[in-house]
Amino acid sequence: MYKALCLLAILLLSGCALKQYPQAPAVTDEEARSYNCPALQTEIAKTQAMQQQIDKTGEFDALTVIGFVGDFGIGNGIAKANANSKVSARLKQLEALKAIRCQGSQTG
Repeated sequence: MYKALCLLAILLLSGCALKQYPQAPAVTDEEARSYNCPALQTEIAKTQAMQQQIDKTGEFDALTVIGFVGDFGIGNGIAKANANSKVSARLKQLEALKAIRCQGSQTG
């Protein structure tokens, strides 16, 4: 009985995320140097698509229920927050580069 309770406690406290969210890397120095205006616009579009994928992955489904049963949804919540933080940081970096590289262009 004691072993079963210990196992249950370990499972409840593990905080493991069941959902896999896309991870956006920070803009590297090499990327920052090599991106021109059209490439930046493409990367911004890809990053925005990644944000949408994070939102779609975070929707309620069977993994949400299992995650809640396992750790009250904490693991999935932390994973989603980390993914959102990374994608937002990358988008800000790309937008800052766009402000510099695309100054004279008439593209949105």
